[in-house]
Amino acid sequence: MKPIPVFFCCVFLAMSMMVSAQQRYQVGDKATTFKLMSTEKQMVSPEDYPDAKGFIVIFSCNTCPWVKLYEDRIEALHQKFAPQGFPVLAINANDEARSPGDSFEAMQQRAKEKGFTFPYLIDETQEIARAYGATKTPEVFLLLKEGDELVVKYIGAIDDSPRDASQASRKYVEEAIEAIQQGKAIKDTEVKAIGCTIKYRRS
Repeated sequence: MKPIPVFFCCVFLAMSMMVSAQQRYQVGDKATTFKLMSTEKQMVSPEDYPDAKGFIVIFSCNTCPWVKLYEDRIEALHQKFAPQGFPVLAINANDEARSPGDSFEAMQQRAKEKGFTFPYLIDETQEIARAYGATKTPEVFLLLKEGDELVVKYIGAIDDSPRDASQASRKYVEEAIEAIQQGKAIKDTEVKAIGCTIKYRRS
């Protein structure tokens, strides 16, 4: 009789994994918009950028070593592409109870220390991270405005060299935006993000 419960357990687990996978945004999906508090204590939404062509949404945090390696590159992306209509919107969804270094106050301090010029937003309820299916920091969701919709065009890593920016041979986010600008197909629409897991609230 023992194999039966084990079998059903495996089936349930497989079904749960399928449901979880379906909940994650895929390239081509319409993304939900959001309105989140920035470290400047201002509510920020994509709707605040009527002239934007799209958004580089990056799930980030204060504490992940991989994020720290990318912070200057994230700022560089904003400096380069915000004037071209693709600003960075960085979102921290880590649960403060599990990661005290990701409190709102710590976010404010980090933004000030690094001189971020892009909005650094807190997803306190984790609603947006869950809606997008974000799992890592840093992880990019490149969104393109199509009418009134935000459409996912690229998901994943910023480039192929987390440890050393100078060694990057592929800059996936830059390549994706440039392909959009040139009316070409994006070569790689999804590349696995290397980083830390998002600290979701335990139920």
